[in-house]
Amino acid sequence: MSRELTLRIVLEKPTCGVEYGIQKGGGSNYETVQKQIANSNDLIFEFKIQLKSNDNNDLVFFGPYTQGPPKDRFIYIDIGTYAGQQNTPWSRRLKIPLKDISKNIIEKLNARSILLAKMPGSGKDGGPSCGTIKPFDGWKLVQ
Repeated sequence: MSRELTLRIVLEKPTCGVEYGIQKGGGSNYETVQKQIANSNDLIFEFKIQLKSNDNNDLVFFGPYTQGPPKDRFIYIDIGTYAGQQNTPWSRRLKIPLKDISKNIIEKLNARSILLAKMPGSGKDGGPSCGTIKPFDGWKLVQ
C-alpha cells in the first residue's frame, strides 16, 4: 500500500534573475514545472510524492518528481538553461536528498502534514546553489 506526501522546498535568497523549477520525469523525458524567476524573495515549491515500504520494510519514495535509485532517491531543482531559461550563463541542478526522511517522521504525518526543507538558493560564488547541499539540515514536519 502506498501513501502520498506533500513536500515543500524553500530556496532562501536565490540568485536574482535566474529561473528555477522542479524536474518532473527523468532521463531525456522530463519537463520543468513550477518555474519561477528569482527576485529578492525566497522561492517556494510544493508538490506531492508517493511512499511505500518494500519487502524489507524500507521506505521507498516514488512518483514523477523523484529521481535516482530506490535507496537513494532525491528531487532535482533545474536552474537556468536546465529550467528552460534563455540568455543565461547558468546551467545547474540542485539535488535534494529524500533519504533523510525517517520512519519516525512518517509515523507522525497526518492528511494536512507537510515535510519542509530549507536551503540556500545561492552558493559561495554568488551563483545558484548546485549539486547536493552540504550540510543538509534535512526535512522538518509542519502541520
